[in-house]
Amino acid sequence: MGFGQGLSGLNAAAQNLDVIGNNIANSGTVGFKSSTASFADVYASSRVGLGVKVAAINQRFTVGAVTGNGGEYDIAIDGAKGLFRVTDQSGAVMYTRNGQFLVDKTNYIVNAQGYRLTGYPAGAVGANPVELQLPTANVQPKATSTGTTVANLDANAKVIYPVDTVVQPAVRGSVTLGGTPYTFTKDATGNLVWAPGNPPAGVYGTAPNTVELDGTGQVIAGALANIPGFVDYTAAVTELGKPFDPSQSDTYTNASPMTVYDSLGNSHQVMQYFVKRPADAAGNSVYDVYYTMDGEAMAPTTEAGGVWTSGTQFTFNKAGALTSAPVVNLSFAQPGGTTTPADPLNIAMNYAGTTQYGSDYKLVAKPDGYTSGEFSGVNIAADGSIVANYTNGETQVVGTIVLADFSNLQGLKPVGNNAWQETAASGQPILGQPGTNGLSTLVGQATEASNVDMSQELVNMIIAQRTYQANSQTIKTQDEIMQVLMNLK
Repeated sequence: MGFGQGLSGLNAAAQNLDVIGNNIANSGTVGFKSSTASFADVYASSRVGLGVKVAAINQRFTVGAVTGNGGEYDIAIDGAKGLFRVTDQSGAVMYTRNGQFLVDKTNYIVNAQGYRLTGYPAGAVGANPVELQLPTANVQPKATSTGTTVANLDANAKVIYPVDTVVQPAVRGSVTLGGTPYTFTKDATGNLVWAPGNPPAGVYGTAPNTVELDGTGQVIAGALANIPGFVDYTAAVTELGKPFDPSQSDTYTNASPMTVYDSLGNSHQVMQYFVKRPADAAGNSVYDVYYTMDGEAMAPTTEAGGVWTSGTQFTFNKAGALTSAPVVNLSFAQPGGTTTPADPLNIAMNYAGTTQYGSDYKLVAKPDGYTSGEFSGVNIAADGSIVANYTNGETQVVGTIVLADFSNLQGLKPVGNNAWQETAASGQPILGQPGTNGLSTLVGQATEASNVDMSQELVNMIIAQRTYQANSQTIKTQDEIMQVLMNLK
């Protein structure tokens, strides 16, 4: 009987060494999951066992270290829950933790064996998984249609008058001389002009506060201000009008450019000109706003014969808050002219949050729209989103990687190439988006290393080697006993 037990022990130890050797051989294989051999004793209507057998080869689905600096399309599953779902050339579905992917000649995301990575189509998370293919066409342009402009217009800015405006009326001076009231102004040379006529020549007032006038009404000594009740003359002040002209910087307070796009993806420069005007009757601060696109008036601004009309006016209360309508609808009929005609541009520009505080001018404009762009690469998001990048700076989600989990991972059937297939024992796959329903998230441009613990495997190999030697010694001992029995005959 001893030969049988020894031989079964040798066979089990050899298989254990095979498992250990396979683990060590794959210690550098991305996504590899190490295995262990499970043993069971053998009985057959006997109180003495018949030896040992390998009951199962179990895989350890623990997580390997995630390392960065992978290729552009490398992906690591950052956690224990989840496997990539791939399909081979025949359409058979397999599962893997090896995230070393690349793009084939038809722009499908594949691994080294040519298995295609699967996921959800763009905007259809939860749909039936499809083989993921990257776009090759340019992203089409998008015409600007909306935007936001948040600005602060300096409350201390100087008012610009559109026409000549008297901002301070003249005030006639007045004084009483020798008991007679007089009023006066000044001519262009500064001489006093009196009404109802020139005061008589003489000295007026009480010493030392006196003034002496000659016969023409001009002061020859002292000062009129010495006379009690004197009110000085104030000349009128007129501000010269400066009608708006985009080519003249002194006709507007501030200006800022903004890039917009037409339906063909051509860029255009919209200028916003802010002009501070006199306060209205209610005491609100007032700004006229003018718009041009590529130097031409953009509605609601108009221009005719060099005369510009704003069409837009902002008002601010004494707390600096915008009190006029915050949305301005801009339009331009022929953004491409007659040579490259494009659809009319209509832009709803929202100025909500614009203020007039006593601080420097500042403006941030964020219109939508963009020109066409060529595909330049992808980023893999933690939730599995495959985000395509384009040369125009735009991005779009072109698909979402799907992960699979199983009720019994040990029931999966290894098929080589770091892949498994489902079986009746594993149960059906539970599919989902990374980061949902307990599934792990992903790390782009990274890979998951093998989970082989080399130190532990070397220890296991020594133990297996001793087991093999001990079983061989059992056979040797049984052989010696048999030789003794044979010699007795």
